[in-house]
Amino acid sequence: MAKAKPSLSFLLLLLLHVLFFTTLLEPSNSQPATDPNTDFIKSSCSSTHYPALCVQCLSGYAASVQQDSRQLARAALQVSLDRARTAGSYVAQLSRFQGITPRESQAVQDCVQNIGHSASQLSQSIDELGQMGGQGAAGEAFGWHMSNAQTWVSGALTDENMCLDGFSRPDMDGSVKNSVRGQVVELAQVVSNALALVDRYGSRHRGSKGQP
Repeated sequence: MAKAKPSLSFLLLLLLHVLFFTTLLEPSNSQPATDPNTDFIKSSCSSTHYPALCVQCLSGYAASVQQDSRQLARAALQVSLDRARTAGSYVAQLSRFQGITPRESQAVQDCVQNIGHSASQLSQSIDELGQMGGQGAAGEAFGWHMSNAQTWVSGALTDENMCLDGFSRPDMDGSVKNSVRGQVVELAQVVSNALALVDRYGSRHRGSKGQP
């Protein structure tokens, strides 16, 4: 007696059954969970004026910063200081640019001084954050150092804007001005981000201590 052939619906059910368990046995292709330290940097950078640049500059510090607002602010200031030194060296080289006018040459020299002063103030702001005593700092001492740090970073930003003001005359439009702007505009954006992160650290710290 011939055996009955399995129905088409039974074969389809069997195929779906095999595919289901095969899928369960296959390794998952889903992306690993995001790094909470990197998420912290992205979240913190969202409070800055240039968040994409902020993340670009600071994502490499995720492991050392972890989720510490103070360490993130210090990293942002250190990046700013490094950028200021690089920009200062670059702008100084423009004084050797062939065909540079006397006015441009003077503006370049002034700009180098402005950037040098900016770097000095950024260095002082890093020192101020270093004297805040970490997460346990509180009271008048914290407020004093925080105010100093904010003042230094704001001063650094002013110096960079003064550099650009030196090229504001119509007869200064040219390759020298464009080269300076290419360096100083981004530097000012990095410093602006650092100031926002310093402010954020101050606000979060005072909030965690129940200070007004």
